[in-house]
Amino acid sequence: MASVGRALRVALGTLATVFLCLYPATTAGATQSATLGASFTPYRLGAPTTVGLSLQIQAPAGQIPSALTEVEVRYPQNLGWALSGLGLAVCSPATLEAAGASGCPANSIMGGGNALAELRFGPQLVSESASISIARAPDEEGHIALLLYASGPSPVNTQILSPAQLLPAGPPFGGRLNMQLPIVPSVPGAADVAIVSLRVTLGPLGLTYYEQTEGNTLAYTPKGILLPTTCPRGGFPFAATFSFLDGSHPAARTIVPCPDLRGRRHRGRH
Repeated sequence: MASVGRALRVALGTLATVFLCLYPATTAGATQSATLGASFTPYRLGAPTTVGLSLQIQAPAGQIPSALTEVEVRYPQNLGWALSGLGLAVCSPATLEAAGASGCPANSIMGGGNALAELRFGPQLVSESASISIARAPDEEGHIALLLYASGPSPVNTQILSPAQLLPAGPPFGGRLNMQLPIVPSVPGAADVAIVSLRVTLGPLGLTYYEQTEGNTLAYTPKGILLPTTCPRGGFPFAATFSFLDGSHPAARTIVPCPDLRGRRHRGRH
């Protein structure tokens, strides 16, 4: 079973960003379906926030999904990434490979999360979770680049990084988070490792940054992604497309409703 655990942890290391109240969508002929959820924490118009994303993948009963090769999440217009105060430093792939997320500058971490992968091993369906760190990487062609790094519950000397980018998108969206996921074989004779759940946050939630002031090191929480001062009619839209090794491309959408007068956090709805 050690080889199974190793394969699962390797796969989880390929993940990239992502909460609740899911909206299902299935492509005809696909062997799996996918759902998307989104949230803002805290949720106050005109104020900084953390964006949460949740991806769930389901296969027919008794099966595991095909290997996920790409995910693209489109997010609403007018989110203030440039004013977020996030990603003030960068972390190189070589640093992550050598030392993990703890080796990166604290000011390069832009979020985190967790993931779940599954593998059929004979008659058994084996699953394992992992925590995820999201670091800013050197920009690529003028676009913000990210690296997603996952670590399982036991130390494993194998690390695989998943690159991601924040790219433009057409209305009603303001941009898209693109994640490329390499295929990771499992044990001989078995299907590739399947990602079934990914939850990530991009924003200051749980982060601590540092700055030098007059010879002293001060800890602070970065500002966060600025929400617009008005809510679009019908709420803030999110959409995702998924690409699987079997050629299927399910899609999903969700909406974060406009906030109530108390400004509570709202979750996406379908």
